Amino acid sequence: MSNQVIPSVYKEVITLEDGREISIETGKLAKQAHGSVVVQSGKCMLLCTVVSNYQQSDVDFLPLTVDYREKFAAAGKYPGGFFKREARPSDGEVLTMRLVDRVLRPLFPKDYHAETQVMIQLMSHDENVMPDAMAGLAASAAIQLSDIPFECPISEVRVGRVNGKLVINPTYEQLQESDIDMVIGASADSVMMVEGEMKEISEEEMVEAIKFAHDAIKVQCAAQVKLAEAFGKKPVREYEPEKEDEELAKKIHEMAYDKVYAVAKSGSSKHERSDAFAKIKEEILASFSEEEIESLGGLISKYYSKAEKKAVRDLTLNEGLRLDGRKTEDIRPIWCEVDYLPSAHGSSIFTRGETQALATVTLGTSKEANQIDMPSYQGEETFYLHYNFPPFSTGEARPIRGTSRREVGHGNLAQRALKGMIPDDCPYTVRIVSEVLESNGSSSMATVCAGTMALMDAGIQMKKPVSGIAMGLISDAETGKYAVLSDILGDEDHLGDMDFKVTGTAEGITACQMDIKIKGLSYEVLVNALKQAQKGRIHILGKLTETIAKPNTDVKPHSPKMVTTVIPNEYIGALIGPGGKVIQELQKATKTTIVINEDEKTEEGIVEILGTD
Repeated sequence: MSNQVIPSVYKEVITLEDGREISIETGKLAKQAHGSVVVQSGKCMLLCTVVSNYQQSDVDFLPLTVDYREKFAAAGKYPGGFFKREARPSDGEVLTMRLVDRVLRPLFPKDYHAETQVMIQLMSHDENVMPDAMAGLAASAAIQLSDIPFECPISEVRVGRVNGKLVINPTYEQLQESDIDMVIGASADSVMMVEGEMKEISEEEMVEAIKFAHDAIKVQCAAQVKLAEAFGKKPVREYEPEKEDEELAKKIHEMAYDKVYAVAKSGSSKHERSDAFAKIKEEILASFSEEEIESLGGLISKYYSKAEKKAVRDLTLNEGLRLDGRKTEDIRPIWCEVDYLPSAHGSSIFTRGETQALATVTLGTSKEANQIDMPSYQGEETFYLHYNFPPFSTGEARPIRGTSRREVGHGNLAQRALKGMIPDDCPYTVRIVSEVLESNGSSSMATVCAGTMALMDAGIQMKKPVSGIAMGLISDAETGKYAVLSDILGDEDHLGDMDFKVTGTAEGITACQMDIKIKGLSYEVLVNALKQAQKGRIHILGKLTETIAKPNTDVKPHSPKMVTTVIPNEYIGALIGPGGKVIQELQKATKTTIVINEDEKTEEGIVEILGTD
C-alpha cells in the first residue's frame, strides 16, 4: 500500500499571438518558500521562490535581494574552469537581476523593511527560448502567491521587430534579424521600465514597441491574478508600519520649505548646495531637545527630506529653474579632448558639468575576444566595454568590493549604444574601458560620448558617431503640470518621476534605459520627453564632432597593425609545426602575434598577424 501524497498543482497558461504558450505552475516544488512558481515555455523552465522575514529590519530601506542563476545542468553542460561548480554570477545573470529588481522594488510599501529574497533559477533550457524575458513574470507570480505586501502584479517581456513586424519574446534566431531588442516591465496600468538596443529607430517607433509590449504584459498580469485566486490567495501579512506624526511633518515643512527653495534657486555648485541643505537640517535639529531628537530623529530627517524634495520640484514646475540655475532644456558646459594618453591605442576625455569620463581603447586579435559561457548562451564578443566607478568620483571614501551590479549595468548600456556602429569588417578585437573620474549626473552617457571619441582616435572607422543624454521628468498629478529635464544632475535623478537615458546617432536611437516612477504616464508625455532628448543628443553630438570630426585614417604608430590572410585547412598543421615550433619561431623572428582560426563553413584557415611594425 502506497503512502505517496500527490501534491495539488495549480496552473495557468498564457498563449502568445504566434501560438506559443507560457505556463505558470505552483504547488509541486519548494513549498516551504513563502511563494514559488515554475514558469515554462517550450523546454525552458524557471523556478522562482520568494521569502520575506516576518520581522522588520532595523534599516530605513527595503533590504531586497533579487538573484538569478542559470544552472549548467539545465543545458546538459558542465561549468567551465577548474572547479566544476557554478560560482559567482556572470555579467549576463547580473543584468537579468537588475531588470527584475528595478520593476519589483518600487511596488513594495515604502515602510516595509523586512529582509526579502527573490531567487530565480533556470532549471531547464530551450535553445529557442530566451529565459531572461520570463524572469520578471516568474518573480511577480511567486510574490502574488505569498502573503508579502506588494502593490500589484507586474510582468516583463522582450519585444523585437523582424521584417517590420513586432514580436513578443522573439527566439534567438529571430533576434539576429531584429532591429529592436527591448525588455519592457509594466503592471496592467503603467509601464515602469524599458531597456534595450535598437538600430537607429525613431522615437515614435520606440513608443509603438513599448505599447505593443504593454498589451502582452496586461494578459500576463491577468493570468497571475487567476492563478492566485485558484490557489487561494493568502491575506496580506501584518507588519509594524513606520510611525507618522502629521503635526511634526507640518512643522518641519514650515521650517524648511522656504529656506530650501531659496538655496535651490541660488544655482550653487553640488558641494555648496549640499553644505547649505545640511546647514538647514542642522538648524532644524537644533530647535529640538536631545530627548526629542532621540525619540523623533528618524521622523525629523524623513520629513525634512520630503520638504526638500517638494521645494526643489516646485521650483522647477513653477519657475522652470533647476538646482544649478539651468532651465529645463539647458545642457551643462562640455569640453572634450582626444589622444590624451600617449601609450593607449586610443583615448579621450569627456567632461559635462561635474561629470567626467576618461575612455581608452585597446586593439587585439581574436584571441582577446570576450568569451561568454552561460548555459543559455555560448559565444564571444569582439567588441566590449568595461565601466569603472571609483568612490573618489563622488568625493567619497568607501570600501571597494569588486565590480558592482551598477557598474555591470552601466557598462552594458554603453556597450549596446556603440556596438552597432563598429564596422562589420573591423579586423580587431576592440575593448573600451571607461574610468569615471567625476560624477554628478549620468556617467554612463558620458561613457558613450567618451567611447565614441576614443574609438575615432584609435582609427576605428565607426559608421557614425554616437552620443547619449540622461533625462528626467517632474510632474504634478493635481495640476497636470510637468517638466522634462535635459542632462539631469544626480540630485534630480533621485527626486524626479522618471529617469531615462537615450543614446543614438543623428539618424536614430541605438540604446535606451528608462525607470518610470509614477503611475499612468501618458504616451504623449513620453514622446515629448524623447523628442526633447533628441535635441539634447544632437547638441552633444555637435560637441563631440567639433573635437574629432571623423575617425583617424589609420591606427596610431604604436598600435598593432593587423594583416589577415586565408590558407587551406590542410596547411594549418604545417604552419603550426610539431608542438607549435614553427609558429613560435615565426612570432619570435618577426615580433608579431599570429592567431589561426578554422572557418568551419569554408573549411579554410584564417590567419591573423598582429604587429606594431
